[in-house]
Amino acid sequence: MEHPVEAGVDGVVEEVLVAEGETIAAGQTIVRITPGAVTGAEVTSAAGTSSGERADLARYRERRFLTTDEARPDAVARRAARGHRTARANIADLVDEGSFVEYGSFAIAAQRRRRELDDLIRNTPADGLVGGLARVNGEQFPGDEARVAVASYDYTVLAGTQGQKNHTKKDRIFDVAEQLRLPFILFAEGGGGRPGDTDASGVAGLDCLAFAYFARLSGL
Repeated sequence: MEHPVEAGVDGVVEEVLVAEGETIAAGQTIVRITPGAVTGAEVTSAAGTSSGERADLARYRERRFLTTDEARPDAVARRAARGHRTARANIADLVDEGSFVEYGSFAIAAQRRRRELDDLIRNTPADGLVGGLARVNGEQFPGDEARVAVASYDYTVLAGTQGQKNHTKKDRIFDVAEQLRLPFILFAEGGGGRPGDTDASGVAGLDCLAFAYFARLSGL
């Protein structure tokens, strides 16, 4: 989840006072800035890229793009040729624009023992399950009454099969839906259980709680 923090002034960041992963309290000082006009040279130097963007941020944006339908035109075209839509298109049409907060978009199939990491990143985005929290018909329902949990198996990724990581994601979304008492919407088209994951250490799938969690949502 991303929380933009705006300084309110132009200037140069002189010192960062928190570390990655550290919990930040309300009102806590996180950076020290020397106010003033920022020159192009200063921006390029701080960023480390010719475009003025930090190299790590550029890598993040590329990785995020690879989770989108636009990054996989061939898979989307094959889906459309059969008269079907993508998981992301279905969710986008269902929820209020800009309200979808996705869980686990950087997950990939648990197959690192037999496939290269770059292959998994490019071809198994979100491990075949797009899900998170959103709002539906927010113009009709005030406040949190429009909030829902939503998930869709992605048939363009390993035929929408249920893999190790997407089971973990479902567990998390089901748990949040129960805690917040949210309606849960599921696009359940998929190929069922996936036999090809290699990176699991569980026994007989007994560590998978998704089915029990889902049942607990009935009549919530």
